[in-house]
Amino acid sequence: MHRATPFLALAILAGLGVAARADEKLPPDQQAKVEAMLRQEGFTKWDEIELDDGMIEVDDAIDANGKKFDLKLDPKTLAIVKRKAE
Repeated sequence: MHRATPFLALAILAGLGVAARADEKLPPDQQAKVEAMLRQEGFTKWDEIELDDGMIEVDDAIDANGKKFDLKLDPKTLAIVKRKAE
């Protein structure tokens, strides 16, 4: 029982390390490409842009009609793969 405790602690710490890195800022060059694509798609404002679970997430993107969306983008093509109205 005493030998399992250190392994359990390591497993928990490893899991916490992954959770802490889930949301990452984009490199400046990729951030600029995403912002250009958003403008091209008609979005005028947005809050946060980050990499999460392998996808680019854009929070509270506002389109030309004033509607707000959360977006998920393919990190390679920057195509919008999910658009959720707020």
